[in-house]
Amino acid sequence: MVKDYDILIVGGGMVGASLARAISGHGLRIGVVEAYAYHSDEQPSYDDRVLALSWGTHLILQSMGLWDGLAADAEPILDVHISDRGHFGFTRLNHQEEGVGALGYVVTARALGDALLNGLDELADIDLLCPATLDSLKLNESAVEVNLHTDGGRRAVSAKLLVAADGGDSQVRSLLCMPVKEKTYGQTAIIANVTAEQAHNGVAYERFTDTGPLALLPMTGGRSSLVWTTSDDQAPELMALDAAAFLARVQDRFGYRMGRLLKVGKRIAYPLRMRQAKEQVRPHVVLIGNASHTVHPVTGQGFNLGIRDVAVLADVLIDVASAQGDPGELANLQRYAEWRKQDQYRVVMITDTLARLFANPLTPLRMARNLGLLGLDMSPGLKHLVARQFMGLNGRLPRLARGVSIV
Repeated sequence: MVKDYDILIVGGGMVGASLARAISGHGLRIGVVEAYAYHSDEQPSYDDRVLALSWGTHLILQSMGLWDGLAADAEPILDVHISDRGHFGFTRLNHQEEGVGALGYVVTARALGDALLNGLDELADIDLLCPATLDSLKLNESAVEVNLHTDGGRRAVSAKLLVAADGGDSQVRSLLCMPVKEKTYGQTAIIANVTAEQAHNGVAYERFTDTGPLALLPMTGGRSSLVWTTSDDQAPELMALDAAAFLARVQDRFGYRMGRLLKVGKRIAYPLRMRQAKEQVRPHVVLIGNASHTVHPVTGQGFNLGIRDVAVLADVLIDVASAQGDPGELANLQRYAEWRKQDQYRVVMITDTLARLFANPLTPLRMARNLGLLGLDMSPGLKHLVARQFMGLNGRLPRLARGVSIV
């Protein structure tokens, strides 16, 4: 039986579209199932949220030929300043000390979406099945059979490999009853753009407070992106404040490192939780991105972790295609899962530990974390290892993450 697709990607957001582009041009028949019309302004993955792209993510996008179309909308992070509000601990990371052009870049999801989708519909080996939603799926020995609901009615397709890139509430994961480990933090992230009286000078600030971390990330146009993690109980009050009162509260938590905060844009709030799929692969199925792992936003690792999934899976699938193998064969997918295991574990552990440790008010823990920040700042070797982790450069890197195009 001839399958409709070699690879069927469910989810055309940032992770799913990245994978489609990464594996295009290697003899694979690729389908992308997306609930929203192509280039729709309603696509929630491509809104005005701000993303912190690590240096490693920049290399992956550059290797895929996408960076030139994104660079004008990307603000470099030259330095990172980490501190604990009201206490002595702090540490700094600097791009020159790490020998890179920037520690990372800040872009809007909309700008990244434009770069990913530009010309995607013109690639001959990619079919965009959108708008379409998943009705059901069935695994058999050689393929996945999928029923879609489209504007034209129901449609059945099959694929050698189904890639779930459909987010934290993954329907694929749910339909296959793939178990998930979940933790709620009792915290809400409030996101907004702010303008200060002093230039950000490419500095990203991560300031830990007793309710959770508050980050200000440098953006184009002299703005900064605020990511304020607060308690679930406090979030409704903060969202209800007028602009002046809200800025005053942010100023109290952040301080005056950029002078007075002058303007704030639209605020968005969302509850925080950690999710880990207890299994990422089955014969003919693999979970990637938020469908596999959703992490706390501290240190801004979410999309960076997802695109490293993309880079490794692309490496594996293209090698399989070159050998004329079956991309859905469990041994191939286990190779992917084993490769990704350590990086995913480290990021989940680091983000979860930081979120809990720096929100704990106990004096012994407060003293220990401040001494830890100072010790890190005075230990170049250890600081280098931390910087490489946040830049996505630790461990075994796939070709795209090494700046090598897959040909």
